[in-house]
This record gives sequence, C-alpha cells and structure tokens, in this order.
Amino acid sequence: MQTRERASGSSRQDRRVVFQPHTHRALQRGIRQIVQAVRPTLGPRPRVVAIDRILDERMPELLDDGGTIAKRIIELPDRHADVGAMLVRDCLWRVQDQVGDGTATTAVLLQTVYDEGIRYLAAGGNSMRFQHYLLEGMEVILDELSRAAVPVEGKAKLAQVAETICHDADLADLLGEIFDIIGEYGRLEIRKGRGRGLRREYVEGMYWDRGLLSTRLTTDKQRSRAELEDAAVLITDFDIEKPEQIYPALEAALRANLGALLIVASSISDQAIAFLMTNRDPERFQVTVVEVPGWDTHSRAAAMDDLAALTGGRPFTKHAGETLDKVKLAHFGRARRVWADTSQFGIIGGKGDPHELREHIAKLRRAFERTREPVKRERLRERIGKLMGGSATLWVGGHTELEVERRVEIAKRTAAAMRGAISEGVVAGGGIALMRCGRRLREKLENTDNPEARAAYRALIRAVQEPCRAILANAGYEPSAVLARVGINGAGDGFDAVTGEVVPMAEAGIFDPVVTQKAAAYAGISTAAQALTVDVVIHRPGQPQRAPTRKPGKLKDL
Repeated sequence: MQTRERASGSSRQDRRVVFQPHTHRALQRGIRQIVQAVRPTLGPRPRVVAIDRILDERMPELLDDGGTIAKRIIELPDRHADVGAMLVRDCLWRVQDQVGDGTATTAVLLQTVYDEGIRYLAAGGNSMRFQHYLLEGMEVILDELSRAAVPVEGKAKLAQVAETICHDADLADLLGEIFDIIGEYGRLEIRKGRGRGLRREYVEGMYWDRGLLSTRLTTDKQRSRAELEDAAVLITDFDIEKPEQIYPALEAALRANLGALLIVASSISDQAIAFLMTNRDPERFQVTVVEVPGWDTHSRAAAMDDLAALTGGRPFTKHAGETLDKVKLAHFGRARRVWADTSQFGIIGGKGDPHELREHIAKLRRAFERTREPVKRERLRERIGKLMGGSATLWVGGHTELEVERRVEIAKRTAAAMRGAISEGVVAGGGIALMRCGRRLREKLENTDNPEARAAYRALIRAVQEPCRAILANAGYEPSAVLARVGINGAGDGFDAVTGEVVPMAEAGIFDPVVTQKAAAYAGISTAAQALTVDVVIHRPGQPQRAPTRKPGKLKDL
C-alpha cells in the first residue's frame, strides 16, 4: 500500500498538465507554505524567520520583513505547489516595491480569501462570478479605508507612525524629525554608520551625485572642493574639447563682472581646463566645471530641465544640434551659492522664476501620481525632492554588522511607508481599520440574495479580521477573547499588543499609513481572486529544477 501511494504521488509530481480539483489543492499548498513563513512577522511583537545563506557560510539571516522573506524563497520542491508559492512571492514583492510595508498583511488577506474561495468552489460555485463579487467587495474596502484616513503632520505624530511600522523607538523619533523637515518628497539617504547609534545630517539646498570634472578647478585644494558665491550657471551636456567652445560664455561672464561661473558639461579636455585656469582670478573671478547628472540621455535631459527651472538658465543640448557660440548673459542661470567635490555638486538658493519653478514641480507631481512603475516613481520623487530643497542623510549604527544591515533595511522600508502616510494620511493600526470595513461588507451581505455575492462578502468579512487575529496571536494573546473586548469598548478602540490593553487607537498613537493598507487589500484580494480562476496548470516539458549551488535556505520560525 505504501509503495502504491508513493508511486501515485510520484506520478502526480511528474505530470505536466494538472486539472481540477488537483489544481486548486496544489496552489493552496504553495500559498500556505509562503504565508506561514510570513505570517509570524505581523505586528509589534513579531517572531523572526531565520534563512540559511546560499552563497556563503555566515550565520543565517534573521528577518521579520515579509517581502524580503518571500524574495529569499526561490522555489518549492513540489513544482505544482510552486505555482501558488510564486504567485504569492510576486504579489508581496510588488507591494514592497510600491509602498515599502504591508507585505505580511497582504499575505494573510490573500490566503484567507483563497481558502474561503476554495470551500465555496468545492460546493459547486462559479469561479468567474465569485471573482466579480470579490473585486466588487474589494472596492468597498478601499473606499472605507480612504474615508477613514486622517492627515498626519508634526514631528510627534510622524514619529508615532514610524514606530508602528519599525517598532524601534529611537529610529522612529529620528525619522519623525527628518520627515517633519524634508516632507513627503524630500531626499533621504540611509547609510551604514560606524558607531552604535543613529545620527542624522541635513543638507542645505539640493545636490546631485555628480562631481568635479577636474580637481584643478577647486577653491579648497586640501578638501578637493569648490565653493562659489553668487554664481552664474551654464547648463550643457556638451563634451568640451577646445577652448573656443567656452570662450563666448567666459567672455559674457567677464564683461558682466560676474564673480563666479559654474559650467555643467559631460566632459572637458585638459586643453580647455588650462584655458580656464589662465582666466581665473581668486580675488575677482572663479570658475569650475561639474559633470552633468544622469546615466543616459533621458536622465541627463531630466536633470538639465530641473537645473534650468531651479536657476532660471537655458540648457544647451548637443542632440538639438546646438553650440555654445551663441551663449549670452541671459542664458545663464543664477544661484546664491554652489559647491562641488569629487562625487557631488549642490546648489543653494537657485534664482529661477518662482512661478515657473512651481509649474515645473506641479508637472512632475502629476507625472508621479499617474505613474505606478516603482523605479519611475522613485526617480520622479527624487527630482521633486531636489527642487523643493529638502535633503537629509541618516546614519544607522548597531552593535554588529548583522544588526546594522537589518536596521538599515528597516529604516528604508519605514521611510517608504512614511512618504505614503504624509501623502494620503493614516488609519487606526493593529488591523483595526481593515476589520472595521467588515461593517459595510455585512450591509452588502444583508442586502443581496445572490449566492455568489453572499459567498464573496462572507469570505471578505473573514479576511479583513485575519490581520488583527494574526497580530494578536503573534503577541501571545487569544484572538477571539481580545476581539470580544474590543467590540464592547467601542468603535474608536483597539488592542495595544505591546501593553496588553484596550485603548483609543488615536490617543495611543497606533496608526498605519492608509496607502499600505489599501495596497495590501488590493494586492491580496485581487491576486487571490485571480488564482481562484486558474483551472489548469501546465509545466514546460523537461523543465529543470532551479537548484542552487548548495542546499536551499531553510525556514525556521524562532
């Protein structure tokens, strides 16, 4: 009997085409394995997942971030279940890239909706109609979350939001201060520190990650740094090879008695540098050259547009067939101060037209709101942050290299979520905001006789409770008993898993960014609804197993 079962299992494993009911069961196995690895990380009292490293023999990674845990799981041995696992993995990856947080909530919602859906379909339900009502109910949840959102501002409130996300009071306090200063779009660099603590540094004005094209054109030889006061700015993407190319610009600056000139270019020859050196006068006229920001034509053009809006200059581009022969005084941008070193240059007090600058920023904001691709959104956000002038660097330290790496990742994730909180507001944390959406779903349930709609709303009512239940279970409480206490106390109350008390959520400062909750609801429910419509799984013939060079990482719930 054992031999027969083993042979039967082997034949099922080797099948290339899988039909119902095996399809749903296989996907369910894969979904369950990923979600069980992620679920313990939800809440302020998370447990940790340890993952063996594949490429070296260092101690395992200790993770409490659902998105990173999912990324580390490359493949399941059961290739049928692997289809479901990779659906979840891709879903969590997208949520983390878009909003930085909410991956564990996404996972819990996805599994609950899928499990409830499987039960309904096993009883003879129609997957396509069930999917339709799931997506309809999802829109109800998104509307309720938007309606419940309240704006967040001020250092104290921002710090409370940060602590809800990162569960690190010291880090939260600094992030609250930083975002109170730089705002939603401000530039924040998070780097590894050399000490054990945290340190922040604010940068006046805005800067780009491109520096001096020649250290000969500096004002401070010891620091290899140039600083120019009340400077004119010539914006180009030319390769300056001959002195004749910059002679008109230099002549215009000297005739106007300008004290300093910053030239932005792609490159400059030694011959041209020598020409500039002969026309410098430390007392009367300073000139320096920095590299135009960007790695390709598009990013360089964007940087030049931003510099033009900031300083009021006119960009000269080689792709437009222009030359520097016609440069006049009116083409220069202006800035109160500029600085440059070997890796960066910055502008403080750009003197461009304020109205045109506001229009330029508004155009970038509209593009940011329309774009959903994470990389493009990040680039647009950085451009807006530069133009608005808010920049900071956060140095993250710790007792060990492993702790520093972990805190840096947590800080980056928290910063991404906080931008969303500033943009769209916050809702009650601890899973309470999602759970409150159940009231509206119950109203929809009571007002319909459609069997598919009723099944979908029941599934969603169960799903929106599950994140709160997971938080409570992870913190060591019995969920049903706690939720009964919360229900008695009133609509504004929730459970503080740290103190073990039922508290008014707003007064206790327990918040979640509404953007992360909406992203989790959308991704989790829509992915589960789509997975429920999968009837057949087809594997490619001879599909190889993606075996790593050493044994795959093991998941251990600590």
